[in-house]
Amino acid sequence: MPFSRPSEDNAFLADHIALLRRSFRHCTGRDLVPARMTAPEAARYLFRAPLALLSHDTAPDPIFNYANETAMALFGLNWEEITALPSRLSAEAGDQEGREALLARVEAQGYVDGYSGVRISRQGRRFRIQDAVVWNLLDELGAPAGQAAMFEHWQWL
Repeated sequence: MPFSRPSEDNAFLADHIALLRRSFRHCTGRDLVPARMTAPEAARYLFRAPLALLSHDTAPDPIFNYANETAMALFGLNWEEITALPSRLSAEAGDQEGREALLARVEAQGYVDGYSGVRISRQGRRFRIQDAVVWNLLDELGAPAGQAAMFEHWQWL
């Protein structure tokens, strides 16, 4: 499946990666990429990284607004499809309560480290994510700008 996305020089992509990095650093004290990377290098690196990275907006029913290649492959969606998907649909109906509890903890604490849970692809294939970091996104003024998740480990069920 082709994973189309905005071009690498797209201003949205550079700004969004800066938001992800700034918020991650604020919440965890760590950086998503080596500090010496330029914004375009970081955008390319994170998009192609062998880890899943996703974020959603602040809508009442949040929509994914970023996913890297690994995340799109896991969910079986291309850029246009995943950025139109309400993030709640990444979990099965029976797992919605646990997902909502996680996001509420993240909202209250700033981030949660070591999260594990089950997600589902568009094709109905289930997978367990392990040791995920989920964090709040904050704009340059500190206002809520969504939430993001990153995980390097998953297992197909």
